[in-house]
Order: sequence, then structure tokens, then C-alpha cells
Amino acid sequence: MSDAAKNPLVFDDPLTRTSSDDTDEGWGERPASTGNSAADLARFLDEKPPHHVD
Repeated sequence: MSDAAKNPLVFDDPLTRTSSDDTDEGWGERPASTGNSAADLARFLDEKPPHHVD
């Protein structure tokens, strides 16, 4: 099977489709916390600015 048959050209409007950048996860956001304090602490430590590191 040729590459053209595997990957047909699509001429629809690409702006009507959602990309991964259109989601919060695409921008690096994590799913909302469910009140898990351990997960909140892990997120705080992961996102701590460099000038706050001891």
C-alpha cells in the first residue's frame, strides 16, 4: 500500500477541529484537584518558582 493511500489528503477546514493546545492540559494545566492534600502539595512543590527553592 502506498503512502498516499495510507494518508489521504483532507481538504476540510482545520480550524473547526480541536487541537491539544485548545485544552487546559495542552497549556500544561493539571486536572482539578479532588481535595487530595498530598496531590496539592506535590503540585505546589513542582510549580514552586526558582527563587523559592531552599
